[in-house]
Amino acid sequence: MNIQSYIDHHIPVQFSIKHVPILRPLNWLTLAWQDMSHHLRASLAHGLIVTSLLLVTLLITSIHVYVIAAAITGFMLIGPILSAGLCEQSRQKEQGKTVRFDSSLKGLKRCQSSLMQFSSILLGFTLVWFAISGLLLLVTVGDVVPSLQQLLWGSSFDIVTPMQLTLYTVIGGLLASIVFVVSVVTIPAIIENNTSAVDAMATSVKVVIENIPTMLVWAALIVILTGVGFATYLIGMIVIYPLLAHASWHAYRDLVGNKAF
Repeated sequence: MNIQSYIDHHIPVQFSIKHVPILRPLNWLTLAWQDMSHHLRASLAHGLIVTSLLLVTLLITSIHVYVIAAAITGFMLIGPILSAGLCEQSRQKEQGKTVRFDSSLKGLKRCQSSLMQFSSILLGFTLVWFAISGLLLLVTVGDVVPSLQQLLWGSSFDIVTPMQLTLYTVIGGLLASIVFVVSVVTIPAIIENNTSAVDAMATSVKVVIENIPTMLVWAALIVILTGVGFATYLIGMIVIYPLLAHASWHAYRDLVGNKAF
């Protein structure tokens, strides 16, 4: 069985993959903002939790040479999984239900098995990234320890050569791209259908294959907005994270349809 057949075999029979215009991600962000406005406190609570976890990770590891690898590793693992609560909020709003922070956690409990399975898979990716980035950092910066301020504002990169920085960025970008491909609609698919992580990931891969131009725009927007979050000393991440998570629900709604039987 080749890769294409494997992907098609694991896409749930009720799913149909749709094509969307290249600039549709802008509409997802607009709808996500409407979701946030509808239940602002609950959304910001999720954003504050994720931002706090990320900040604690940075503070704890800011004296360690692997600080950059640790920060990226933690965000890659925490980000997609914790977005489940925000996707549940969007699902409840869509159904006309009253949305509260505690009710948004129901999706985590209802789909615990699939979410844990997906978390384990992401953990494998993050461990690979941690090992590779740690090796690269050891080779490039040796015993130099970047401070938190240097990490957030980039001055620590002055001690590495452009080629070393390019290599680090390419490898990190490749692994991040793989995570993006397998997680575009994975969490929303799990939240709504309680499908297995493997089936949801196969659906996500198929979505990307069928909508490459649109996915490139969506990935660019995620990178830009995440960059803004880091550039503001993570303050902006309190809003940006829930915005992106809600947008992922609307991306799923546009990209994955349910067949009528």
